[in-house]
Amino acid sequence: MAAISRVQLHHPSAIFSRLPHSSYSFAINLRHRKVSGTRRLLCSSSPSFSSLSPSIVGDLLDYLNESWTQFHATAEAKRQLIAAGFHLLNENEEWNLKPGGRYFFTRNMSCLVAFAIGEKYTVGNGFHVIAAHTDSPCLKLKPKSASSKSNYLMLNVQTYGGGLWHTWFDRDLSVAGRVIVRASDGSFLHKLVKIKRPLLRVPTLAIHLNRTVNTDGFKPNLETHLVPLLATKPEEAPAESKEKSTLSSKDAHHPLLMQILSDELCCDVDDIVNIELNICDTQPSCLGGANNEFIFSGRLDNLASSYCALRALVDSCESPGDLSSEHAIWMVALFDNEEVGSDSFQGAGAPTMFQAMRRIVGSLANSYVGESAFDRAIRQSFLGTHQLKAFNCIIAFFVMLPFLFMLILFHHLKKKEKKKRILIQQVCLFIF
Repeated sequence: MAAISRVQLHHPSAIFSRLPHSSYSFAINLRHRKVSGTRRLLCSSSPSFSSLSPSIVGDLLDYLNESWTQFHATAEAKRQLIAAGFHLLNENEEWNLKPGGRYFFTRNMSCLVAFAIGEKYTVGNGFHVIAAHTDSPCLKLKPKSASSKSNYLMLNVQTYGGGLWHTWFDRDLSVAGRVIVRASDGSFLHKLVKIKRPLLRVPTLAIHLNRTVNTDGFKPNLETHLVPLLATKPEEAPAESKEKSTLSSKDAHHPLLMQILSDELCCDVDDIVNIELNICDTQPSCLGGANNEFIFSGRLDNLASSYCALRALVDSCESPGDLSSEHAIWMVALFDNEEVGSDSFQGAGAPTMFQAMRRIVGSLANSYVGESAFDRAIRQSFLGTHQLKAFNCIIAFFVMLPFLFMLILFHHLKKKEKKKRILIQQVCLFIF
């Protein structure tokens, strides 16, 4: 659930700087830079913090603390791109792109594709792409989360991705995610919600009731033991209020949870149509270690890569002249649902990135672009390297196939069939 990472990182823009037609090459040494800006969270009040630079690591901590869910990670990336001057595109509208422009679009509020076009780009030049994902292993509320046992209100959850589930016990947990709310005009709005205070807990059984846990190991049942506690069960409500709650169609979730969400969103409970919530750890990401050289945080898989990719794209085209000599297109793709196979509309298994490439090439050509121009762009990018190797392997296979056929025939023919062997050899030589 949590991970430790060294904080002495190269500047993310160096990723794009190693690509052709770029001129950036620098790194940051955290121990020899002065502090500027907001004070970051530390695990201790070590005086050595005064020698740390918040420019990269501090911004990474901010990104991690904002990105409790894949929805919040995408929203934070969107905010940073807009602040950097990128233009938001709509997949349902026509794109009017220009060389030197910077653009991005989102899908499902959990997937994002951003790109910067070199001013010297011509149709058929390549793409330089960095891809990562916004989702992390977590617990998710089930469609019917309401549960109660022994006068306690509990939430039914399901595991998402490949997590270390024993680390979720005895932590201060809460909920965050996306809520669909009915507006006053009858339309539906997607709103993000994050309950920052500790709301839930998955308690571990006391040692008195599990004497062999230290010898046999901790082996929780994910269906019966990994059930967060929400509150103690309230006293029976009067008949009128009970009837009202049944008419509100919110039986799938505890009314207390729905009330907390409505208070956070400043709306009525009945206006909440549906929810998609993750269970999140409220402990913030911070610096730690004797010299504050570590990052203590969850969700480093894969938000660390998402942040570095995003920062590389923003920093590499920050100044007006950064794209003046660039011939290619720089692109960052942040997908969702990688932890469960990527086979979704917003996952890497969908043709999102390739559809975007085709639309970019088509828009810059100012006319319909056939397969040749798009294929040429793929071939001249990093993506085309693998396709070219595969094509060469296929050609080599068909070239070697007659030789293999001849060897097999020679192997099966006996010595007394010498004339047949010579005849087959002459036929093969004639063919080649």
